[in-house]
Amino acid sequence: MRYLTKSRFKLAVECPTKLFYTGKPKTYRDTKQEDSFLQMLAEGGYQVGQLAKCQFPEGVEVEATDHQSALAQTARLLQQDRAVVFEAAIAFGNFFVRVDILVKDGNRYELIEVKAKSYDSTRPDIAGSRVPIKSGMRPYIEDVAFQAWVMRQAYPGAQISTFLMMPDKSVKASQDRLNQIFKIVRDGKKVRVTRSADAAHFTPQADLLAKVPVDEFVEVVYKDGVGTNGFLQPMDQAANDWAKAYADDQKIPPFPGAKCSSCEFKAASDDELQSGFHECWSQAYGFTAQDFAQGTVLDLWNFRKKDDLISQGRIRLSTVQPGDIDVKDGGETLSVSERQWMQAKGISPEEDRGGYWLAEAHMRREMASWRFPYHFIDFETSAVAIPFHQGMRPYEQVAFQYSHHVMHGDGRVEHKGQFLLAEPGVFPNFEFARALKAELEGDTGTVFMWSHHENTILNRIMVQLDESLSPPDDADELRLFLASLTKSGERAMVDLCELAKAGYFHVATKGSVSIKKVLPAMLASNAWLRQHYAQPIYGAEGGMSSLNYKNFTWLPTDEHGQSIDDPYEILRDLGAEMLGEPLAAGQDPDELVIAEGGAAATAYSRLQFEDLQDAQRSQIKQALLRYCELDTLAMVMVVQGWQSEVGQ
Repeated sequence: MRYLTKSRFKLAVECPTKLFYTGKPKTYRDTKQEDSFLQMLAEGGYQVGQLAKCQFPEGVEVEATDHQSALAQTARLLQQDRAVVFEAAIAFGNFFVRVDILVKDGNRYELIEVKAKSYDSTRPDIAGSRVPIKSGMRPYIEDVAFQAWVMRQAYPGAQISTFLMMPDKSVKASQDRLNQIFKIVRDGKKVRVTRSADAAHFTPQADLLAKVPVDEFVEVVYKDGVGTNGFLQPMDQAANDWAKAYADDQKIPPFPGAKCSSCEFKAASDDELQSGFHECWSQAYGFTAQDFAQGTVLDLWNFRKKDDLISQGRIRLSTVQPGDIDVKDGGETLSVSERQWMQAKGISPEEDRGGYWLAEAHMRREMASWRFPYHFIDFETSAVAIPFHQGMRPYEQVAFQYSHHVMHGDGRVEHKGQFLLAEPGVFPNFEFARALKAELEGDTGTVFMWSHHENTILNRIMVQLDESLSPPDDADELRLFLASLTKSGERAMVDLCELAKAGYFHVATKGSVSIKKVLPAMLASNAWLRQHYAQPIYGAEGGMSSLNYKNFTWLPTDEHGQSIDDPYEILRDLGAEMLGEPLAAGQDPDELVIAEGGAAATAYSRLQFEDLQDAQRSQIKQALLRYCELDTLAMVMVVQGWQSEVGQ
């Protein structure tokens, strides 16, 4: 049967039309890959799930994967007066759910949904001041509500209480190496979790996962309805309509909106798979490939009124009017609204430098304040659900890697240093800070980052130094060094992303200031950069030094003699090595991984939690080093591009 499962219910809440596209991997591109190993791994879902089961040592897992066997095994277990069942299978009509933990005591049931989402029991954050359920928590509550609804149909006389179980950020771990208790073994698409040798001395810490009663919020969903397409729909009606449409393989008519920007069923024009997103918009608005190419209001960067324009039928960028964007004068730099207006209406002819705009005077002043040698740094980090060490909390920031490029006053560029510490169970942050200090303390040159993430991480490491149960001997020195780089420090890092936002706009970026958009756009319009990086000078003797590349050309030509203007495209294969998943042409490894942190953080999770051979570990580490190196080289390229534009 084509059941409406809890994952498909969640998908329908996001957009009912998606039910038609899901589960058709040979027809439609699906970048989220339903129930993806990568997403569970990146979120820490496997470890959290197993840790939750440890709270119930008497529990029995329903291991059958096919529906009928799982239902039969669950039914046998629930014949007992008392039982704890993991992955209990419950079905009614066209509905089928697997309950993470189901506790039975007579006719009373506890339905427990385990989530890797962080929670703070000292500051519960479910109810809002103006809404009964905060938007960030509503999908989790609706998930539980759907499971309870199905179970009430299947067991009409049962008394069901509902709970969410989540890592509690207010609680510190009482023992070391908790994150190493469980290991993941992957066999194709099958995943199993095993207990490691460390589990022999493991005592479950009951309060590390908060068991949160959510009956009152589930009742709100039953009373007010399920939120979908911007309005509330009764649970009974929504669930039955969606189940029937999915069972009959009928497409529910699309209801386009701003949410379409993040649709996972979106394929590039040259993809061999079909694009659900483009089908929806073609069906709703009669859009052609040319219409999409000319841009839609979805493309407007950081614009919050997309739904308003779409509801008025103004879909194309060309329909945006002065009253839609409250344009504020940014002076010689771009305000957010000016960037949006420039994106919608183009660059004025007198300021157009060939498809891009540059605040040249502003750039010159900024560059005049920089000191050589320039240091470009990029961090790779992970927020791990289960703490590494005693005294740490869930979702502590872990800084496991950096790359460091240096540009000298004579224009010479070298890949000066790198750091990677991803050994299982080893907390890398203090060693990370120590290595960074050794690389940067030799001069007073300006240090650059792209976005405020690096600043956030350094601040967090300072807090960890303060809170550590066994701080390193050089804690005070490290703290002073880190403080010097952070905001208001005497050597505060310069955020190139902010400079790009204020002083640079290229039509090809669609308003974005992501370096993955800015660099390819700049390469397409900057002749000096194209000529420079079309040569095998990277990692070459007498050229630009590199720790991971040799005689490398960043802008080669393809088999048709066309220049490849996006260095990130070259690294797609490295992303596949890091993730252990194939990537389609043009697919961004970071977009494949939905959880925050991207491809590098997921690769780190593989090194921590997956049962890997030494050769696999080495391959992933090498891919990480090469992948991260481009992030700081990209910053160098952008600065070189700006320097050539202003004649420096």
